[in-house]
Amino acid sequence: MDITTLVSRMLAPTARRLRLMVARAVVTAINDAGKIQSAQVKLLDGEVRDGVEILHQYGFTSIPPGKREGLYFSVGADRDHGVMICVADREFRLKAIAPGEAALYDDLGQKVHLTRDGIVIDGATLPITLTNTPKVRMETPLLEVTGEIKDRCDSDGKTMESMRTVYDSHTHHENDANGETAVPTQKML
Repeated sequence: MDITTLVSRMLAPTARRLRLMVARAVVTAINDAGKIQSAQVKLLDGEVRDGVEILHQYGFTSIPPGKREGLYFSVGADRDHGVMICVADREFRLKAIAPGEAALYDDLGQKVHLTRDGIVIDGATLPITLTNTPKVRMETPLLEVTGEIKDRCDSDGKTMESMRTVYDSHTHHENDANGETAVPTQKML
């Protein structure tokens, strides 16, 4: 046996472990109950791993629906000690965003898109709720609202439209004379 064959045979187990350090994986189940998410994943034909940790960037977490896939890294080239990163679902990924843009999105069409022209928040026909804050402040020279505005919305509040209707048609009793004043000449339009 020549030296090349001998070295190849000796290095074969190490080379095989190195080739298997990184693999594409299909995620079949996710457990989100612990301090870190874990998953069941399918790797090579028939190879299934349970309890695989999914590592997320700080401040971000998700459970992709449907056909989830990602990268499986064998820590120390040990297939029994793997972690998942970049778990995603191709079907719902936002497409055709411009270079430099970023977005958060889900399978319902909700998204926060940092575009080149400004930030776009799309609720996908679902409500957007701000909670647990003592104040919401908007510093802008112009605030445009295309729908109706209502104060005290969970009680006896009034809409801007109803206040406008009352103001535009209101009159007062005259203090020194009998009768009423005319309606305002400047309307709230």
